[in-house]
Amino acid sequence: MEKINLIDTFAEFKEMKNIDRATLIRILEDAFRSILVKTYGTDKNYNVIINTDKGDCEIWRNRIVVEDGKVEDPNTQIALADAKKIDNDFEIGEEVTDAVPMKDFGRRAILALRQQLSGTIMELEKDNIYQLYKDRIGQIVVGEVYQTWKREVLVRDEEGNDLILPKSEQIPSDFFRKGDTLRAVVVRVEIKNNNPLIILSRISPVFLERLFESEVPEIFDGLITIKKIVRMPGERAKVAVESYDDRIDPVGACVGMKGSRIHSIVRELRNENIDVINYTTNMQLYIQRALNPAKINSIRIDSERQHADVYLDADQVSLAIGKAGSNIKLAMQLCGYEIDVFREQSEGEEDVQLDEFADEIDEWVIDALKAVGCDTAKSVLELGRDELLRRTDLEEETIADVLSILKAEFE
Repeated sequence: MEKINLIDTFAEFKEMKNIDRATLIRILEDAFRSILVKTYGTDKNYNVIINTDKGDCEIWRNRIVVEDGKVEDPNTQIALADAKKIDNDFEIGEEVTDAVPMKDFGRRAILALRQQLSGTIMELEKDNIYQLYKDRIGQIVVGEVYQTWKREVLVRDEEGNDLILPKSEQIPSDFFRKGDTLRAVVVRVEIKNNNPLIILSRISPVFLERLFESEVPEIFDGLITIKKIVRMPGERAKVAVESYDDRIDPVGACVGMKGSRIHSIVRELRNENIDVINYTTNMQLYIQRALNPAKINSIRIDSERQHADVYLDADQVSLAIGKAGSNIKLAMQLCGYEIDVFREQSEGEEDVQLDEFADEIDEWVIDALKAVGCDTAKSVLELGRDELLRRTDLEEETIADVLSILKAEFE
């Protein structure tokens, strides 16, 4: 009975990979000693031997041999006649050590002991998982997709710990099936309903930073520093890098020969377009680099207002703005400046500012056109109907009316 009731519990304990053997033995011994105190009033004259491999426990009691009929405390003393039943050579005053059968504690005590052990070990396991992942915040973990739900994905690491990747932390084009290998960064660890909750992310800038560290040895070694990362997950990202060694080109090192280093990062991020630029304290140059691939003619900076007016040729405006304004939004986040883009008019070219059509075109429509870099009549006409439909939220009928009004101006 004593081993059968405990063997399953020991098997459960041995699966707790985050608990070292010494800690496990200490917890088990403490639990057995507590039952000894409850049963006999003391545990000082007992030896508890834990065998986690066999899944059992041995308890040995030490008692002093006294004359027959002189036993005052049967827990610490044993009559000479009883001692000789164990070994005929025992004499008065000697110490007798004998095994205490587990059944002597009673069935209820054994069941209570199992419950106590299970609860203690599970709590320790939860705390160890919490502490383990709390120290891994900001690090990449690799796991296997165990279950996919509408709002989150359950991931299991190599040790079988459960990790959560919420839908809000996934790249929009992410799609996972059970059994897929998944990489993400640990962004948050908390306790929920007395269980550790490890939250992963694939949209955090930290995830992109760790990917660069894993692919670019110069970043891992500290020769190149990532100054700032801004992302529109799955769409576009801008990474500002700086080298502490003049012999190292930070952009070239990050991109790699024929793009070999950055291609693996792009694939991991579902073909996210990544612009790597040289960091500089020269804000005019920094803004120019941030608006890549657009070619800038001139920049007017107001440092106090953290504002910059950028002037470009007509064919460069759409490049500066980017798809759905992604390029200019990321450039502003990277530089910390508000940026307004203006189309420069070529010499001898006639054009009309959109504001001059306020009598015929609603102000909110003009604002929508300006938001995609169109501040003059010709800049709108050059984009055309299809491009305006793609870049703005304006209805097709509204765009048709605007184009008709603007074309009439030049006829």
